[in-house]
Amino acid sequence: MLGSQPLRWRNLGVAAGATTAVLFAAFDLYQWGLAYAADKFHNDFTFYLAAARIGIKHGWASIYDLSLQQAELDALGSRIDIAELARYISPPPLAWLALPLSPLPYEAGYWIWSAALIGALALTWYLAAPAQGRERLIYLAAAVGWLPAIYALQLGQPALFVALGVAASYALLRTGRPFLAGLALGVLALKPQLAFLVPAALLLSGRMRAFWGSVLALGFLVAASAVALGPSGVAEYIARLNFAAGVPVNRELTLAPVLGSLAVARVIQAALALWSLVLVYRLRRRGAEWIFIAALVGGLLASPYLHLDDLVMLGLAAWLYLRTDRKPRWAWVFVLGVTLAIEGLPVWGPLPMIVGQIAALALVSVAALKHDDRDAEHHRAEGENDAGLKRDREHLAIDRQPEPVDDRARQA
Repeated sequence: MLGSQPLRWRNLGVAAGATTAVLFAAFDLYQWGLAYAADKFHNDFTFYLAAARIGIKHGWASIYDLSLQQAELDALGSRIDIAELARYISPPPLAWLALPLSPLPYEAGYWIWSAALIGALALTWYLAAPAQGRERLIYLAAAVGWLPAIYALQLGQPALFVALGVAASYALLRTGRPFLAGLALGVLALKPQLAFLVPAALLLSGRMRAFWGSVLALGFLVAASAVALGPSGVAEYIARLNFAAGVPVNRELTLAPVLGSLAVARVIQAALALWSLVLVYRLRRRGAEWIFIAALVGGLLASPYLHLDDLVMLGLAAWLYLRTDRKPRWAWVFVLGVTLAIEGLPVWGPLPMIVGQIAALALVSVAALKHDDRDAEHHRAEGENDAGLKRDREHLAIDRQPEPVDDRARQA
């Protein structure tokens, strides 16, 4: 009877978690519907579609021309004016991805794009979420009910495509298909700042085939983008990026506002990126989860600009962390705390989220240092075993030497 108490409490906890997740998911989907009904053009997909249509009409070198962007937005009937945050500044592959939807009516294109994003979220959950059986469904409902994910869906942001690519890379690496795992990282070309440390992490962890796969995929897309844009288009793209980096709202979720100095923030962010790669190297003999966790958490801390929807990558890192072995019993409490810190970001601001990110990187650091101790002991034990085996082989060789035949015994 007493033994059933923990199970009962566990079942109650699962039921409470499932109910809460479903309610949040339903509410968020309702809010998404209201936002679309209020203004169907108030999303980033509008700009991806405009860029794709500009590319068809005027050539890909013109997709960053603000006057052409405004003309295409007017042609769509969007009533959107080009502004600091209202312009296309993404890499060309994102416009190419929207290209098949450009001949369709806007509404059809938007909902096809949204369906693809929902599919990306579902596949990311399938590949990376922890737990088993029906409990796993709680993570899917919680993802839909989490503010960064529903915000990414509402805006049509490609962060969910990037999350799927990283999750696919992880899954392919685990199943022994490293080159395909690297090719899956080609999606980083859609929004590089979300997981830019992952290819380097594959290199430092010794996953060479995966690394070269990522180099091939990303190299091809970068080269194709450069050819499509030409010198003038590349120059205009760089100008748009430099402008975006100077917009304060683009840095609100980074370390820059906390530190007060942009120059100091950049130095510390570079140091955090390097430290994350050191952790990857230390954890190279552990499961593939740790490689991606360190690269994602460290990369987001080092990113020059972030928006709320970009934080879906932290959700992916949290799922991978919950899949690891030898984690503390309170790991799920920590993950829940960081999740709630991000969920309430519009209320209490970004500081709790940033503290949670730093704490997560510290947690990975502790795991890496502890692993080094265990690894050293493991290697010493292997050395002792090898020495013992060597001595056994020497004795065996001596024991197996041919002995002289005793003729007297044979005669007897």
